[in-house]
Amino acid sequence: MPSGSDTTAEAAPTGPDADRPGQRTTGSAATPPTEGADGAEGGDAVGGRDPLGGGDAAEGRKPVEGGDAVGGRDAVEDRDAAEGGESGATGAAAPGTAASGAASAVSGAASAARGAAASGRASGTVSAASEAVTAASGSVPDASGTASAASGSVPDASETASAASGSASASSAGGRRPGRLRRLGLLARREARRSALAAVSGLALGLAFPPFGVWPLSLVAVAALALLTHGRTARQGAWTGFAFGGPFFLLLLKWLSVVGWDAVVGLSIIEAAFLALMGAGLALVSRLPVPALWPLWTACLWVAEEWARDRVPFGGFPWGRLAFANTGSPYTPLAALGGAPLVTFGVALTGGALAGAALTLWRLRAAGGFSPRRALPAAGAVAVAAAVTAAGFAVPIPTAADDSVDIAVVQGNVQQPGMDFLGRPMKILDNHAKATLNLAKDIKAGRIAKPDLVIWPENASDLDPFQYREAYARIDEAVKSIGVPVLVGALVDHPTKQGYVENQGIVWDPKSGPGASYTKQHPVPFGEYVPFRQELSKIITRLQRVPRDFYPGDHTGVLNVGPARLGDVICFEVAYDEIVRDTVNAGARAIVVQTNNATYGRSGQPEQQLVMSRLRAIEHGRPVITAATSGISAVVSPDGTIEQRTKEFTQDVLTARIPLRDGKTLADRVGATPEWVLAMVGVLSCAAAIMIGRRGRTDKKGQ
Repeated sequence: MPSGSDTTAEAAPTGPDADRPGQRTTGSAATPPTEGADGAEGGDAVGGRDPLGGGDAAEGRKPVEGGDAVGGRDAVEDRDAAEGGESGATGAAAPGTAASGAASAVSGAASAARGAAASGRASGTVSAASEAVTAASGSVPDASGTASAASGSVPDASETASAASGSASASSAGGRRPGRLRRLGLLARREARRSALAAVSGLALGLAFPPFGVWPLSLVAVAALALLTHGRTARQGAWTGFAFGGPFFLLLLKWLSVVGWDAVVGLSIIEAAFLALMGAGLALVSRLPVPALWPLWTACLWVAEEWARDRVPFGGFPWGRLAFANTGSPYTPLAALGGAPLVTFGVALTGGALAGAALTLWRLRAAGGFSPRRALPAAGAVAVAAAVTAAGFAVPIPTAADDSVDIAVVQGNVQQPGMDFLGRPMKILDNHAKATLNLAKDIKAGRIAKPDLVIWPENASDLDPFQYREAYARIDEAVKSIGVPVLVGALVDHPTKQGYVENQGIVWDPKSGPGASYTKQHPVPFGEYVPFRQELSKIITRLQRVPRDFYPGDHTGVLNVGPARLGDVICFEVAYDEIVRDTVNAGARAIVVQTNNATYGRSGQPEQQLVMSRLRAIEHGRPVITAATSGISAVVSPDGTIEQRTKEFTQDVLTARIPLRDGKTLADRVGATPEWVLAMVGVLSCAAAIMIGRRGRTDKKGQ
């Protein structure tokens, strides 16, 4: 669990009027909220109410210390929830004598509740709190909502009584802490409203991705998560991040239900854990000085989160990056400058800036008045968001061709969708061979111009042509009929490691037969190989359906296919920045994505993978040709435009003239440097927040 989440173990007050760490006195509340309530001081919202949380009196909490949502104490760690009334009401008080009196009334009620809880007499807490709130409301009828804010600091008297009663029971039982499950239950109940908002925001982010593709929702989701974690403790931020990430990945990865919903849930939990860490970081950096930089720290943390998911565990799973939801948005051209990480940064910076503007406007509304001077921070944040959005239009996308080549993409189709797409042996190979033979007939009849090369998809040969003579003969027949080199996707037994198979793209010449090949470098864990096979296969018998492990390749996929030097990338590898970038830097003039999506057909997964091809085209200034066994096959131009595409589960052939390019984009030259720099800024901002929080606690102890 991230540090800084719950470290307030020192100096429990000994009297009802003793000052607590993280608690403001009544006098300090006289400072106008818009002037002094920045994140670094723990003042999250005017009037003790968080803009989206509903019940977080942030004025009464100490930064980074791990205080409760109400009153700077954590009920989960065996503090009395009844204590929250005191600091919450104090933080809620607006300038004015009447407001101070109202706060004092609620403060007295909270002290009484605390005393009752400590001695086991919790029965009077409800009435005391209710009377105090009534008094507060009556004494400040026109104080711009101050009375209601004070009431909000004791959100539910019955909950207060319940918490006090639970504390009293624990005290009478010998001071034992509540059990872990009970503490988690209290946390879940206290965070229910915020968690629900986080879950809705996560679903909104899921809708930004294909097959829905509503990319503006990615900005809304980023802004919502930033607001929901603002001014919170690291622990609370982590919980909010997890509540956001779980529904997001469940919606995004529902295509994995073909394997089983347990696989969807399991992978979603693993991926949501990264967003939980990011949520903790967002909570920490929201308390840093200079609130105007809060959107910057937010954007850097999004890059850091994606940097981690791209690498661990088992080589990472980068599905669901903000960049992949924005392949047709104003931010897409940023990929030509810094790759997918810079697109994510631009989207997150815009969302963070919008969150900053919303928070400022909320505070002005709660303060009871708008003025041009006070609205300047909001206007500045909106201006930053607009500038970042417009920046994409200013980025040049290189598309001029150094040469061109005519290609044909063969989509042979499969016998059936789902886990058993292979069907009977040689069925898929026969489909691709027949489609190629028909293409040859059309060429001879003059209906179609003869291409310079033909591309088959991943697994186009479902049998190893070097082990099965009939498979070799069928491929050779099809290649000779078309009379040009064919890039054939095939599964091949490893030549030296018995029991392993290689996922290859093989250049098959009509005269010399099979030649150079590329082996997939990044096999999919649990799909193409099983980590800890011996142990896990006994527990998860479904893993036995992966009978052999795929062996990874050790070099890039630059292949000379006829007159073209192509960069072969197989299936999920298109999601990994370094694999595609290394292929282009090794000399590829166009990118080919051989893929087999038959297992996940009509589930949204092929659309999600296709938008990655669009992003890679712009990032590297290269055309991208996607060849799929069952769809979606497509031809994408260097500017990201989808020129042609097939339907799913149909046999089809695409023909096109594609540009070949030698020039490199800035993204190719700088490589992973922008991602590392932005990620490190995010991590260091969290470290700075922790250090500032510890220094503040040390200073208070000294006083």
